[in-house]
Amino acid sequence: MTEAPHLTFDLDRPGMTTGHLVVPKGADCEALSLPVFSLNKGEGPRLLITGGNHGNELEGPIVARRLIEWLPEAQTCGRVIILPVLNPLALQAWSRNTPVDGLNLNRVFPGRADGSVTERIADAVSRLLLPIADTVFDLHSFGPTWDFPPAVVTHPIADADLMPKTLRMAEAFKLPVTLLWEYDDTPGMFDTWAHSQGKVFVCAELGSGTVGSEALAIYEAGLRNALIALGLVEGKADHPTFRQQKSSRTLETLMSDALKSPARGIFEPRRSVLDEVKQGDRIGILHPMDSLSANPIDICAPATSIVLAVKSGMYVDTDARVALLARPLSL
Repeated sequence: MTEAPHLTFDLDRPGMTTGHLVVPKGADCEALSLPVFSLNKGEGPRLLITGGNHGNELEGPIVARRLIEWLPEAQTCGRVIILPVLNPLALQAWSRNTPVDGLNLNRVFPGRADGSVTERIADAVSRLLLPIADTVFDLHSFGPTWDFPPAVVTHPIADADLMPKTLRMAEAFKLPVTLLWEYDDTPGMFDTWAHSQGKVFVCAELGSGTVGSEALAIYEAGLRNALIALGLVEGKADHPTFRQQKSSRTLETLMSDALKSPARGIFEPRRSVLDEVKQGDRIGILHPMDSLSANPIDICAPATSIVLAVKSGMYVDTDARVALLARPLSL
C-alpha cells in the first residue's frame, strides 16, 4: 500500500505555524520533507505562495523567505500558506528538472501518488495545499539564460469569469509587465490544474539572469502590492522602479511572436527588453560558427511590437527561441 502524503501540523491552527509537507518515499528516492509556513488570522482571503518549482530559478525561494520575515506583523486577516521550495531535489542540483526522474514538475500536475518523485510532489501539493487556497502565487523567474523584465504571467483561460479576475490580480503586483501569454506547452502546468479547480492563479516571472539585491527588492515590492490588493496587508501600493521608471503595462504575446534561430551559432542581442521596435528592426544577430565564410544572419522584428525577452548571448541550435515579442493587450 502506498503511503499517503501528509502535513506534520494542523493548518487550521490559529496564528503562525511551521512544519513540513511530507512526500512519501518511492522506488526512486526516500521521503521528502518540504518546509511549510502557515499564518492563519481568521476570516478572509486564502492564499498559497510557492517557489522553487524549477530548481534553477532562485528568486522565488528567496523572496518567499523574505516574506516570512515580515508577514506575521503585517498580515491583518485571512490565511497565507508559504511553501518556499516545491522541488528541493531540482534546487540542490540547480536544475530546471528533477535529476532523479528527469521530469519538469510544472508539467506533471496534478501528479500521481504512485508515480515518480516529481509526480508525488505534485500529488501532495494538489491534495493537501491547493484545496485550501482561493488564490495561488507561484514564484518563478525566466531563468539564467534570458533577459526578461519582472512580470506576472497568465495564460488564456476558457472560464469567462476567471480570466478577468486573474488578470486583475496579476496587474495588482504593479510589476513592469503583466503578460497574457498564448503558450503551446500548458498540459500538466500547476496553473492549468489550479484554473480547472476555479482558483485564481498568478505566475510571477521574477526577472532573469543574475540574482541581485535591486531585483529582489522589486520582486518583494510587487508581492507586497498583491497582498495589499487581496486585503491581507494594509498599506498603499506603489510601482517598483525598474530601469529608472515607475510604470507597468499589460501585454499579450502569441505563439507566433517567438523568434527562432535560423541556424546554429552564437546569438548576439541587439535590443533590450521593453524596447519598442518596428517591422524590419534588428533584434539580434546569429553568428554561424561552422564556417569562416558564413555571414552573420540578422534576426528582425516581423511587425511593430515590444521586445519582451531576449536570449542572453550564447550558442544556440537551429530553431531555438532567441527572442519573444509582445504588444499591448486589447480585450
